[in-house]
Amino acid sequence: MMEKIKLNNGYDIPLIGIGPGSVMRGYSVQIFGKSKIGQLCNKISNRLLYIYKAKKYIKSVVSAINTGYRLIDYSAAYGSEKLIAKAIQKSGVEREDLFVTSRITNHQQLNKDVRTSFFESLKKLELDYIDFYMFHWPVTGYYEDTWLEMVELYKEGYIRALGVANCHQHHIDNLIKKSEILPTINQVEVHPLFTQKPLIEYCSKKGIIVEGYTAIARFDDRLIRLPALKQIAQKYNKSIVQIVIRWHLQNKVVPIIRSSNKRRQLENISVFDFQLTKEEMLKIDSININSRLRYDPDNCDFSVL
Repeated sequence: MMEKIKLNNGYDIPLIGIGPGSVMRGYSVQIFGKSKIGQLCNKISNRLLYIYKAKKYIKSVVSAINTGYRLIDYSAAYGSEKLIAKAIQKSGVEREDLFVTSRITNHQQLNKDVRTSFFESLKKLELDYIDFYMFHWPVTGYYEDTWLEMVELYKEGYIRALGVANCHQHHIDNLIKKSEILPTINQVEVHPLFTQKPLIEYCSKKGIIVEGYTAIARFDDRLIRLPALKQIAQKYNKSIVQIVIRWHLQNKVVPIIRSSNKRRQLENISVFDFQLTKEEMLKIDSININSRLRYDPDNCDFSVL
């Protein structure tokens, strides 16, 4: 049974989430040249490849749900909402037992298309409500109005919990000035190479749960090969990934993990049978080198994200 933590609006959130991502985002077959016949062959090849990968994608999401994950972290930007719907149906798990996340994309914010986009996502996911809804990035000049539209959808009962992603303290302070509704969650990049301690402390004081993406630093060698982590892993007979996930939990961060492998999916949630000592937590905290692996929301091009 997946453990949970209570949000500031009373709803419970599972302590570990699965992030399935997209099926073929940014990838296509272009091996048959640019002639008319070549383009047709490329199109057919891409279609066949998509069908193959879509089946594997659905299977991996079903596997995650049946393994014990209940938090599904998703975004309209990934373009696979219909596959998520099929996976939920195939899993056999009751809808009310799942915590489904979706997001407003940057382009939807820039187009001021929040409400329409939300209902399009709801339709594709074949759901009556979203458990947790956030904007993907705080698009400068747009995210405050995006938040106010999200608040309206929340008040209308289509959303159980509202939150944000990739927000610094000043972004959240701006939202608090705009609305009486406080974000329940702030999803940001967090891992031992980039611990985000000041932001996590700020969110904690505000009653905002932090979700961590890139939670295992994309298996960065600067983390995975550290002798200190290997020693801790050997002590508990766990993998380094399990140690990092446990570190997140004890720091009151909800880690979002991506894996399509059934064995690893199970391994990644088998972290509730041990507890790191205070000294071990501090040792992992000290790994921090403020190395951001993704984008800084104060210094990025939202039009290409």
